[in-house]
Amino acid sequence: MRLVSLIFILSTLLCIAPSVIAKNAQVAIIIDDIGYRKSDAGVLTLPGAITFAILPHTPFGKTLAQQAYRNNNEIILHIPMEAENGKKLGPGALTVQMNEQSIRHELALAFAEIPFAVGMNNHMGSKLTKLYSPMMWTMRFLKERNLIFIDSVTTSKTQAESVAIEIGVPTTHRKIFLDNELTATYIEKQFMQLIEHAQKSKSVVAIAHPHPETIAALNRLIPLLAELNIDLVSVSKLIVPLKDLSELAAISED
Repeated sequence: MRLVSLIFILSTLLCIAPSVIAKNAQVAIIIDDIGYRKSDAGVLTLPGAITFAILPHTPFGKTLAQQAYRNNNEIILHIPMEAENGKKLGPGALTVQMNEQSIRHELALAFAEIPFAVGMNNHMGSKLTKLYSPMMWTMRFLKERNLIFIDSVTTSKTQAESVAIEIGVPTTHRKIFLDNELTATYIEKQFMQLIEHAQKSKSVVAIAHPHPETIAALNRLIPLLAELNIDLVSVSKLIVPLKDLSELAAISED
């Protein structure tokens, strides 16, 4: 679909003309699950301030993180956390059986591998992020190192963001997944929702994955953001200042 057509569709959805669409909205796009496949290198073709979430201790994770970092992309770690469905977690995972010492050990190893990472988000985690103590131990570690946390929101019962706020870790959360279905039509639809959310709330975090279909679609769609006066920024740019975090405690429960 051509960019002009996409702009027209968005304008129709918002019931306003393209010339009066609000300016200065900001979008962060995180690419998760980077590290297991050589083809993940395709994400390096994406334009703009994409944030890369690297799985720890994976065959290609460290190399791709270094390449993206040299390209001035922001890097976070994509830490596996135990899920309700029992899926295999991979190396560096945090589980419900771990105590604080074990969680800190795994996090320390992950950040030692990629020391320029500015923080982390959760890979899976529908079971672990519901539990207060593991989230508190995780946030204490991040607080000590001045790192950020992005809640991927893999369960509506997540406590991760609220605990981050309590501990004083700079945080925000994912609003939309772009590629739960790997078709151009679906990814386009989700991207349009991303834009609509950005225009309404002025900032929004989206997550996608290094699938060839996603990379092709985003290379085509990302230029639309500039057409609509939306800034693509690193996810840390959308983090609320620490002095304002206490005001968001209630909101983070929504």
